[in-house]
Amino acid sequence: QVQLVESGGGLVQAGGSLTLSCAAPGRSLSSYYMGWFRQAPGKERQYVGSISKSGLSTDYEGSLKGRFTIVKDNSNNILYLQMKGLQSEDTALYFCVADPYEYGETVEYDYWGPGTQVTVSS
Repeated sequence: QVQLVESGGGLVQAGGSLTLSCAAPGRSLSSYYMGWFRQAPGKERQYVGSISKSGLSTDYEGSLKGRFTIVKDNSNNILYLQMKGLQSEDTALYFCVADPYEYGETVEYDYWGPGTQVTVSS
């Protein structure tokens, strides 16, 4: 079992930026494809993006590309989600995910973190 722990969520003003982090204590992130999902109140879970084991290849949900960036620091075993130009519709619980075999929007990721809340005030 892989435990994922997100951090960095909070309250941010519209137009602002925020960076989320994800760690897997005791695990090497280089062994996993990883990504982010989010779920807003009353809405279905939405794919944000994902990244290869090496961190060299990324995939994003189309509407988020350009504002959201996923970075994988295998040396320090931390996954980041860098968000800019945040708007109220970005308010959601953000989940870190990991899978040993693949990445992308349609993957059923094996491991999920509990989530970190991001609230954007207008």
